[in-house]
This record gives sequence, structure tokens and C-alpha cells, in this order.
Amino acid sequence: MPTDLNDLPSSADVFSAAQRISDFIHCTPLINSRQINDLSCASVWFKCEHLQKVGAFKARGACNALSQLPAETAMVATHSSGNHGAALAWAAAERGLACTVVMPETAPLAKRAAVAGYGAEIVICGPTLADREQALQRVVEQTAAHVVPPFDDSRIIAGQGTVALEIVKQCRAQGFTPDIIIAPVGGGGLLAGIGLAVAALAPEIIVIGAEPAGADDAQRSLRGGVHITTQTPDTIADGLRTTLGQRNFAVIRSTVRDVVTVSEQGIIRAMQLLWTRTKQLVEPSAAVALAAVLEHDARFRNKNVVAVLTGGNMDLNRVSELFGEAEEAQ
Repeated sequence: MPTDLNDLPSSADVFSAAQRISDFIHCTPLINSRQINDLSCASVWFKCEHLQKVGAFKARGACNALSQLPAETAMVATHSSGNHGAALAWAAAERGLACTVVMPETAPLAKRAAVAGYGAEIVICGPTLADREQALQRVVEQTAAHVVPPFDDSRIIAGQGTVALEIVKQCRAQGFTPDIIIAPVGGGGLLAGIGLAVAALAPEIIVIGAEPAGADDAQRSLRGGVHITTQTPDTIADGLRTTLGQRNFAVIRSTVRDVVTVSEQGIIRAMQLLWTRTKQLVEPSAAVALAAVLEHDARFRNKNVVAVLTGGNMDLNRVSELFGEAEEAQ
């Protein structure tokens, strides 16, 4: 679907979104772990968005988008590998709207169940972004639903950026301002939103994205200055398999310092540490930021770092498999 790059969100949109959604979402905790600090040689704090409504930060953007719908809207639709679909289904149910979510056949069963549990209709499609967009277009043609994109949307970016407003406030309450905020990047809604918020509220903070080496389009786009629009992702982090959105790339170019990549084993190790040392049951995508801190330790050494834990929705029967693979690799 066409993207109007004249419709870019601003920092002011993030502040407006925070007011709009404050009665609907959680202000999630900010925690740390002395053991992880020792391992990373940094002071690492975790913003627990896996404890957000629907188990992911995506509730912020979906809530902000639906709060601005035309009054006559009766149905919304989107494509999603899971967390945005669940967030939109939840937000739609809160407002009495019908919702259809196009999901790739590779989406985890737990995420499909979450979307269905909030009352949305699910349409299964092929695994690529093109498959998702084509299936969504068919839904729109048949139903005239209002599309709420998963990341390439100004309302979504602004909503996701509200997490950074909370981070800065919570850190200052603890007596410090972070040196670095690092967040996973897939489509880029969260990273772009954080960049906008930080640029206005605390421009001294460095914003960095993290993504799997097997889905590194954001790094290649940012470092090369040319938006990479296609890739064949190969990663266990299902929430990060999509490509960077156009609006998101435009915002990230002006607000984000860099994007680093991490290995699959690094993701699993970080996930194990979060489960065992902090008792936070996060999904692989959420562990990517900590994986980056550990694999690029020189960059974060002796810094105050906030890593965003983006979600906690995964098939539990995959956990022993993933951790078993990590032990075999060691």
C-alpha cells in the first residue's frame, strides 16, 4: 500500500499519544540485575514491555491509532506475525469494533491463539511481507476495513514512542539519565518512536537498534543510507522478520545512532539469562537488545543502558527445544 512520506510523525505526536492512551495501558516496570550487570560490565536496566497489555509494547501503538479513527469506522484490519495483531484485536474489542488480522503461516501458535482470544478473525497467508500485504489488500477490498499497519504508520510510531517517555521519567526517579537506550528493530515502529521521544526529551541519550544477523535490513539501510525493502529473514526472533517501514526508516535516519546485529546463539543465551536471572519470561525477539549488549560489550561497557524487553508471547513447547539447542552448541 502506498506510503505518504509527507505524513511523518513528530516528537509532539509522541507526547500527544501519551495523553491519549494513559488510561488504557500499563506503565511497565524498570528493573535491573546485579548478575547481568557483572556479566555485561555495564549497568543494564530492563523496560518490561512484555508485562504490557497483550504481553507486548504493541498495545501502545494500536491504542493510539484506534483513538484517532474516523467516527464511522466499524471494522479494522492489519497484517501481523502476532503481537501487533493481538494488540489491534484487543484495542478493537475495547471499542466494539470488528477486527481481521492477516497472519503468516509461520506465526507461532501461541500468537495466533492470542489474536483469536481477543475476538479477531484470522486470515492465514504465506511467509513474506508481500504475501501479507496482498492478503490484507483482499480483505480491504471485500470488507472496506480501515487498515492499521503494524509499523509504517505515524499513529503507530507515536504510540510506541511513549515507552521512551516512561523510561526517561523512571530513570530520573532512580537518580540517573541513561547513556544508551537500545531496542529491537523489525519494522521499526518502536525504534523510530523512541528516537522521536528522546530527541525532544533527552537528546544526550544515544538510541541504538538491535536486530538478528539473519534479518539485518535495518542495519544495512541505516549504514548504507538506502532503504532495503526486501530480505529473506532467517531467525528465531519471529517478531523481527519483517522489513523496515518507509516512515520508520525516514525517522530512524535522523534520530538513531546505529543498529547492531546479534547471532542466533546470542539471542538464546540472552533469553536464558532473562528467564533464569531476572525471572522475566520473554520471547526471543525481546532478548535481542540484551544479546546486543553482551555481544558488543565494548560499546556498552561502564554505561547506563536501558534495554527494552518488547514481548513475552511464544509457544512454551519451543522453550526446551531452543534451550536444548543452545546447550548442544556449547
